[in-house]
Amino acid sequence: MDFKQLEAFSAVVSLGSFSRAGERLFLTQPTISAHIRSLERELGVQLVVRTTKEVYPSEEGKRLYAYAQKLLRLRDDAIAAVTSSAPPVGGIVTVAASSIPAQYVLPGAAAAFGRAHPDAAVRSLRCDSAAVVRQVAEGTADLGMTGTAIPSPRCVFHDLCGDELVVVTPNTERYQALPREGFPRSLLLREKFIQRETGSGTRREFERFLEEIGVPPERLKVAAEMDDPEAIKRAVSQGLGISILSRRAAADFERFGLLLAFPLEGGALGRRLYLVQRRDGRLSPAARALAEFLLGQFRDAEGGKTYGAL
Repeated sequence: MDFKQLEAFSAVVSLGSFSRAGERLFLTQPTISAHIRSLERELGVQLVVRTTKEVYPSEEGKRLYAYAQKLLRLRDDAIAAVTSSAPPVGGIVTVAASSIPAQYVLPGAAAAFGRAHPDAAVRSLRCDSAAVVRQVAEGTADLGMTGTAIPSPRCVFHDLCGDELVVVTPNTERYQALPREGFPRSLLLREKFIQRETGSGTRREFERFLEEIGVPPERLKVAAEMDDPEAIKRAVSQGLGISILSRRAAADFERFGLLLAFPLEGGALGRRLYLVQRRDGRLSPAARALAEFLLGQFRDAEGGKTYGAL
């Protein structure tokens, strides 16, 4: 096993493609394939599953990927220590992100990071908040972005930026007549409700709010459960029910008059979005650069706090 094999393997897993891995490492596709085959022969296991439609790691490949990331980071640290120079900012940073950060925060931030570091690339893995923490803890993602801080002894949460949860309704005369300064709490239990999936940060925060005001979440008249904010917006706009969404997610449909967005009665329901890092994990130069870029960008915008050190 050598670093060239591990680099080729890591690039194939991160990008899900032999050709894109070759482009990233400036190698031909046959060379990438040869490195993977050689590594599989040495270890005596299949690491990468190839089908006509996709390329993905086997179970053994997933385990090796976490170790490969650590070995490559350790190599970069060793080079930096010996040469007394900072390693170059390049390579792929894998970010596991829950739906709101993945759709409405990370794309713009990744574009700005790419302009500052053209040799680095960001790979986004969208999943619910619980899975974000699990992937960061297991080392399958370098960093995470989530809408709720789920206790984990293996992760550190850095306060990234603020968010607000709002009640979204169809844009009809019935809802237009409601006070715009706050959606009546009494209506929450009378209206059909579209719920986020189990594990969603939005759902966790909303259920925490209901418990604080003495309303059991099971009293909601759930009409549907969906894991995609875009699907929820369309369902609300077509009259299936009301829902709770991030104001970031609701902004475009509200601007075009497809739905209405209300703060909850009694004041805005605010929450924080977090950057997640392994507590004992060493970050690659590119991952460290992205973490510092994100924290700096949002800290400058709203004076965010950081809990734990990078």
